[in-house]
Amino acid sequence: MTLASTPSVPFARLRAGWDSAHAPVAGVPRWARIAAMAVPLTVLPSGLWRIAAFALHLPILSGNALETDAAGGDLPGWVPLEAYVVLLSILSEAVAFTALGMIAGWGEVFPRWLPGLRGRRVPISVAVVPGVVGAAILTPMWTLSVVNCLVFQETVQGRPLPEGFPIHFHDWQGVLGAVAYAPLVAWGPLLAAVTLAYWRRRTRAS
Repeated sequence: MTLASTPSVPFARLRAGWDSAHAPVAGVPRWARIAAMAVPLTVLPSGLWRIAAFALHLPILSGNALETDAAGGDLPGWVPLEAYVVLLSILSEAVAFTALGMIAGWGEVFPRWLPGLRGRRVPISVAVVPGVVGAAILTPMWTLSVVNCLVFQETVQGRPLPEGFPIHFHDWQGVLGAVAYAPLVAWGPLLAAVTLAYWRRRTRAS
């Protein structure tokens, strides 16, 4: 009986941690919960696409896109592209995941694993200021990047895309890249909406 139940203990702890990270607190509107849950999903496709294309080298890039300057960009030669892509994707997803703090308990009370802060109320500004700044940066950045790339075939600076750029509408590989990056346009607006809901709820309760 004990042996049979032992493997379920780590799973139960993982499930409890997952639930506590996602479970909304009282007073969170349904639309705010949906918006907060959607934020990490706007970042996930591009991260998976980068890892598949540039870290795992799966055949989802057309032509010689992996060998062009567009693949490494301004990355220093001593930094492995594969490691950079994986770390960038994980970091992007972790940043996007913080939007869930706007609806969950750990966005109102510091979690137990933070020494010196555990159990204390999270100041409203600590969540709202980064949320507003992030939304103000992400909204124009990704809107301009995606629109310029897919519609005008240009970089944000207005220069033509480098030859072999992997995101386009010329073949299925390019379309796959476009589909992976298009959801990023919604990251900023969703974050702004969730931040506004968080600010309203916290200020009314205080």
